[in-house]
Amino acid sequence: MVGRDKANEIFKGAIHLLSTGSSDFLQSYYINPILNAIVTPDRFSDRLMRFYSTFIQNMYDLGARRIGVTSLPPLGCLPAAITMFGGIGSNTCVERLNRDAVSFNTKLNNTSVNLANKLPGLKLVVFDIYNPLLNMVMKPEENGFFESRRACCGTGTVETSFLCNALSVGTCSNATSYVFWDGFHPSEAANRVLADNLLGQGFSLISQT
Repeated sequence: MVGRDKANEIFKGAIHLLSTGSSDFLQSYYINPILNAIVTPDRFSDRLMRFYSTFIQNMYDLGARRIGVTSLPPLGCLPAAITMFGGIGSNTCVERLNRDAVSFNTKLNNTSVNLANKLPGLKLVVFDIYNPLLNMVMKPEENGFFESRRACCGTGTVETSFLCNALSVGTCSNATSYVFWDGFHPSEAANRVLADNLLGQGFSLISQT
């Protein structure tokens, strides 16, 4: 629509925001008994880091110079994770999943520093969503929420995607009181809290220095 030169200019001047890891772990690794029997979470993280490095390199080669990537959230505190991996009747975060997320995030930070040092002119920021979201889960009232274990949608345990809408049986009437909208994703109210937190972290992406 704008021509190759203008398109390249837009792409090079844009801030590119990425997320990585959540679906790889929750919807691939943990639910695949063969995969998690032969590959440790640590090795799986290493594999994802290789994919991540290649992706950032490809983005850089296309002209991207300002890239932000979100860390893993506290995986073990997501309602669906508690339901699937916390044991019958559990209502607490699954600590082994959270440990895997912390390990992954450490590797993500280290890999990102190495990439930024290797690729001239690249601004690469890792946005920490683990700690602010964990804070909302552990201290919901202090952050203006009523419920942090169950999600608003449906039963609040596993539903996501097309199973979640205003007509889903059991869906709460006031999602702003819930940290999670569905089994995997924060509510809009929680995302606003996260956004305020992340704005400060991403200042270098919008600065001219």
